[in-house]
Amino acid sequence: MNDVVAVVAYLLQFLGFAIFARSIISWFPIDKNGPVFHALAAITDPILEPLRKVIPPLGMLDISPMVAMVVLFLLSEFLLKNRTF
Repeated sequence: MNDVVAVVAYLLQFLGFAIFARSIISWFPIDKNGPVFHALAAITDPILEPLRKVIPPLGMLDISPMVAMVVLFLLSEFLLKNRTF
């Protein structure tokens, strides 16, 4: 059971880093039709799209990636600290 919890926690961390990468990439003028952007969008859209419906943008600033990263990293940390040995 510890291994399953650890795998889930690391997947949550991976999702957080994928959201971070997508946020950083969005600052640069890259091809939105490229394979890297499509891969990151496919991974992160299921998490970000529902948040964007709930959290309105602050002017031109979309804070839903920041909220998602904080939640994902907190969940991951909680799972890793509270697993039984």
